[in-house]
Amino acid sequence: MPAPSFAPLCRRGLFVFGTLTSAGAALAQDAVPAPAPESKLVFNLGLTSDYRYRGIAQTRLKPALSVGADYSHASGLYLGTWLTQIRWIKDAGGRAPLEWDVYGGYRGVFGDSGLGYDVGLLRYQYPNSALAVSPNTTEIYGALSYRVFSAKYSHALTNLFGFDDSRGSGYLDLSANFDLGDGWSVVPHLGRQWVRRQGAYSYTDYAIALNKDFGKGLSASAAVIGSNADRALYQTPCGRFTGRTALVLGVRYQF
Repeated sequence: MPAPSFAPLCRRGLFVFGTLTSAGAALAQDAVPAPAPESKLVFNLGLTSDYRYRGIAQTRLKPALSVGADYSHASGLYLGTWLTQIRWIKDAGGRAPLEWDVYGGYRGVFGDSGLGYDVGLLRYQYPNSALAVSPNTTEIYGALSYRVFSAKYSHALTNLFGFDDSRGSGYLDLSANFDLGDGWSVVPHLGRQWVRRQGAYSYTDYAIALNKDFGKGLSASAAVIGSNADRALYQTPCGRFTGRTALVLGVRYQF
């Protein structure tokens, strides 16, 4: 059966931070740069005023805490996991208060062209969701990037977030990252979510984020995020539109 009218789409919510640039320490002219590490493990903690994913609120337009870890290897291989609070499954009659994402892939650059690529697999898990149609979702994705621009497509190998018979749904993400210097950046975004065999739930989302990297792992963001989703289909049980345009604030610490 179709997902309830107030069940939003969801996913790991690091979007509002865009891509933040860390400032490295200056080296003396006669210093020898340290070799790049073969592998790296990084943890992160986050707080956002409204966990938005693909333009849709996942926490009933309320704040959310998150925690994650990312492992990367010099070869281009990477693995990661991310855990965040959610409210939409409870709104849909289920029990799961958390979203748990596990992902992995490979990234690199095509020769000397400057054209980057990233391919991978992402699993969204909602422990003990208790919904009639499982919201657990697996997507494969592929992305290309050149200079400040990037394009990414994600394809669902399973039903998409509790929409029945929706295998094969897709999402296209077009973004850019403009470095303003001194740790500041602006990230505009335009996306399109297709829900297969549930066309009324398809929509376009948009955002523009202003990010600030304070150094030592601390960053913050302010983003205007919205969508043209059908208000009657994307709303909380009390009738609040989860895809409305709003200012979303976030802070993140990486260590």
